Amino acid sequence: MLKDITLGQYFPGNTVAHKLDPRTKILLVVLYIVALFCAKGIVTYAVMGLCLAVCVRISKVGLKQLVRGLKPVLFILLFTGILNLFFTPGDRYLVEWGFLRISDVGLRNAIFMVLRIMLLIMGTFLLTYTTSPISLTDGLERLLNGLKKLRVPVHELAMMMSIALRFIPTLIEETDKIMSAQKARGADFESGNLIQKAKALIPILVPLFISAFRRADELATAMECRCYHGGEGRTKLHVLQYARRDYIALLLGVLVMVLVMVLARFGL
Repeated sequence: MLKDITLGQYFPGNTVAHKLDPRTKILLVVLYIVALFCAKGIVTYAVMGLCLAVCVRISKVGLKQLVRGLKPVLFILLFTGILNLFFTPGDRYLVEWGFLRISDVGLRNAIFMVLRIMLLIMGTFLLTYTTSPISLTDGLERLLNGLKKLRVPVHELAMMMSIALRFIPTLIEETDKIMSAQKARGADFESGNLIQKAKALIPILVPLFISAFRRADELATAMECRCYHGGEGRTKLHVLQYARRDYIALLLGVLVMVLVMVLARFGL
């Protein structure tokens, strides 16, 4: 299960998706999310699915990687689908079994809600797959640059996000090593009830927290030794500049969002 967590991983490539400006990709993800939450019917969800499929094809990341990233949230998908399926009232009930009743509206909401969450997760994962944490940080900092006038620590917030994304794969690898070491000592993480399984995780969480704090302290010491003092007066090795492909991508993103919103007005 730990190997299925792909958030924060970056797959290097030379595709158009990798070459896009990180600011463009962040804005495209925002447009994608807005359009996804505006979708209401089969047609609009089909448009969003087609849009994601085209992006996956262009990025050459592979649908397998995106589907694998859904495994850790499979319980959330099932729980959300069950809640919408059995607890949504409607005019016509398809199945009645005691107090559990499945209406036509509940079935529709369950399918669309699960589909929305899946498309949302895969779309946001595609951003991290095609953008390095450093580029993502630079793009986010440039987009939020206007908030500096309100004394918002934009550089620090962007840096914290970059560090968090950077260390997700590292912590997952560390967790896997700790679990393997505990299993070699006879630890059992699979048998027993829910409470026993939770107690069995304590030998994992304690060394994991210690390792995380140690890494954080080493990182803070390294930054202090390099005289890090925030974003003031810092220069960039790679200056972000919009290219023609960025404007075309943004235009296509806006057109897709407008199309979905128009179709949603007609209930499609």
